[in-house]
Amino acid sequence: MSIFGAIVAFLLAIVLILRNVPVGYGMMCGAFIGALFGGASIDEAVRLMMDGAKEMTPSILRVLSAGVLAGVLMQSGAAAAIAGKLVRACGEKYVLFSLCFAAMVLTACGVFVDVAIMTIAPVALALAHRLDMSRFAILLALIGGGKAGNIISPNPNTIAAAEAFHVPLSSLMMAGIVPAMIGLFVTYQLAKRWRGDDKHMPEIETAEKETPPWQKAIVAPGVAVILLLSRPLFGVSIDPLIALPVGALIGVMAMNKTSELNVFLRVGMEKMSSVVFMLVGTGTLAGVIANSPLHQAFMHTLESFGFSPYVIAPIAGALLSGVTASTTAGTAIASRVFGEALIEAGVSSLAGAAMVHAGATVFDHLPHGSFFHITAASVHMSTKERLTLLPYETLIGIAIATTSTILFYIFL
Repeated sequence: MSIFGAIVAFLLAIVLILRNVPVGYGMMCGAFIGALFGGASIDEAVRLMMDGAKEMTPSILRVLSAGVLAGVLMQSGAAAAIAGKLVRACGEKYVLFSLCFAAMVLTACGVFVDVAIMTIAPVALALAHRLDMSRFAILLALIGGGKAGNIISPNPNTIAAAEAFHVPLSSLMMAGIVPAMIGLFVTYQLAKRWRGDDKHMPEIETAEKETPPWQKAIVAPGVAVILLLSRPLFGVSIDPLIALPVGALIGVMAMNKTSELNVFLRVGMEKMSSVVFMLVGTGTLAGVIANSPLHQAFMHTLESFGFSPYVIAPIAGALLSGVTASTTAGTAIASRVFGEALIEAGVSSLAGAAMVHAGATVFDHLPHGSFFHITAASVHMSTKERLTLLPYETLIGIAIATTSTILFYIFL
């Protein structure tokens, strides 16, 4: 594969994604046409795509297992119960911090960041009405908290980075703790600036939904996290493929909802199906690009300008998350394409995975992705209003990525 073919694959995928073609199809189409432009025959192009997709199989299996936990947390009311408890515990004086923290905890427990925001948004809107706070403040708090939680979660983006760099998922989750804390702090400081600036606050009607006691709701994510951390804690390695569903099943029994298990499984499968398809498309594009000298040329070019590999790693994650407007797709492509080159340049596997993953939080909120529109709808914002938060979200992502880079470059 020539560099020209890889560039064509990459650019065509970008164009198709920006024209609202589904991300998976856009990347598959870009991969195939780029491979042909790169000198491959039709059979060779298909083989490159198939080989790339096969590399994603371990990630896909673990993502599907994560769907069991996600389905239980979302559908059982456990996520809402955990969020409500965290907000009540912090009190109205620190309501913005409680929203940041609740979003981080829910996402860290394995809830997708957009689902976490939608889960907390009704509570946040009710508080905003009562305390005369703006939707901009509460949404920024939820988004920043979600970004912080995403890099310490067992979600698909973390799984993709761990698989590509061949590091334990639990190690990668722990590597994101300090950047997540900095991201939480920066989010809170930025959200406070928006606290009373909302001239178009709509009338919000909120309905109370039945939720399990928070003590029972926390069982599923708690057991899953303990199992994931069993290697550093007890010297026993339990794969996420086992840990996540086992935690979910124990949580279901604790909440006395075993009769609803099939419903939870269907919800989790539906939520993960789009992610699985995106990962397949990601694999086909990564398979084509990784079989060209593009990633090496990119590395050498940046190094010739004086960029350290420790800077290139988060830049790769940031650029590809911006192209795809997705943390998962950006992390997966950057990890697969640049992982080997980063390791050859002297970056450890854990450092590379953590910095690429952190970098993917910088531009994952751009308007051509679904996250932008889902979060806008969660607090009844127009597209124009939602656009005003983009620079602040980017600053939060930069804070997370910069902290991760400094942490590994200087201290580890």
